[in-house]
Amino acid sequence: MILKVEKIDFAYDSDTVLEDVTFEAVQGEILGIIGPNGSGKTTPLRCLNKVLKPRGGVILLDDKDLASARQKEIAKLMGVVPQNSIHKFAFSVLDTVMMGRFPHLGRFDKESTGDFDIAQESLRLCGVEHLSSKLVNELSGGEFQKVIIARALAQQPRVLLLDEPTLHLDIHHQLDLLELLKALARREKLIVIMVSHDINLAVRYSSRVLVLKEGRIYKAGKPQDVLTQATLKEVYKIDIEIITSKTTGMFNIIPVAKAGA
Repeated sequence: MILKVEKIDFAYDSDTVLEDVTFEAVQGEILGIIGPNGSGKTTPLRCLNKVLKPRGGVILLDDKDLASARQKEIAKLMGVVPQNSIHKFAFSVLDTVMMGRFPHLGRFDKESTGDFDIAQESLRLCGVEHLSSKLVNELSGGEFQKVIIARALAQQPRVLLLDEPTLHLDIHHQLDLLELLKALARREKLIVIMVSHDINLAVRYSSRVLVLKEGRIYKAGKPQDVLTQATLKEVYKIDIEIITSKTTGMFNIIPVAKAGA
């Protein structure tokens, strides 16, 4: 399974947000999207799930053009984990995950035993099945984020879109969540596309990264090939050092100063 995005453009009136964005994402891997504030990182996700309509370009899933797909069909293909999910209402964890079954139900259909089985399996995959009877407004940040991922999985998607999934989480829960996403991508053969502000986490967990600058792809490829001192200086306007971990073999990016400071 492969997702192809070809020459996507998007603008709010005369304000261009994305221009000539082309990339591919394949099942079993995490594609990371990074870039400074205002670079348009979230907009490709919104174009993919048809919240926004590109003014040009094509989006293909296994060579099927998604332009004519209805929103309900898109919801069966793409699960979304937004940047800020609201959990002020006292729904149970199971009821929250069951919301992911809505795209598969007709207007007057009731949830079947099969729907509940899928929701329970989604909870199990995310390691939060023991929380099914708790209220979502009683959960920790890390628990709640896993429940929202379980809700997306209950849609039985082929593509999982995540916008800053580790936002507001401490480092323990960040690593825990990203290990989960990595395992889900492989086991469930999902295409996972993740927007992140944290360059080092993107380096560690992304198979490939897109670096956006002013709405265009500045560079794309394997993290170790793309995230060079020169690239980060040009895109983020900072000087950096790159240090390779003796434990993991991964490289870490250390900000040194604003470029030219």
